[in-house]
Amino acid sequence: MAEVLFYQLTASPLEASLPELLERSLARGWRVLLRCGSEQGMAALDDLLWTFADASFLPHGTARAGHPELQPIYLTLGEENPNAANVLMLVDQARAAIAEMARFERTCLLFDGQDPRALEAARADWRAVKAADLPARYWAQEQGRWVQKAG
Repeated sequence: MAEVLFYQLTASPLEASLPELLERSLARGWRVLLRCGSEQGMAALDDLLWTFADASFLPHGTARAGHPELQPIYLTLGEENPNAANVLMLVDQARAAIAEMARFERTCLLFDGQDPRALEAARADWRAVKAADLPARYWAQEQGRWVQKAG
């Protein structure tokens, strides 16, 4: 059954938190569709995933790179799922309908807890997910770790 996880970024920015969540997904054998909210944000994350650590990188691609079906992590602005991902990650205020979230094993919404607009959008998404009877969990950063606050 699909589950939706909300990650409120308060202690570290997306660029510091996202690689860890992606590494955990790949370690579980999941494929990830990483939907970005802007072309500029997607380009920055594309660069980040190649360079976030000196000793490693996260294998990924975009439409520009070709062969999306081979990519364990696929970055996009659209609603396609060419890598047959079972995890949808929404960043940079990217959105997804409840029906789309229900098609994935897991949907992760990562949002800036210091941005009032992002916080209100996450609250609206939480209410919609709960109204649709999808299992949901809310995580916040505390002292360098994720702590479950609701769910």
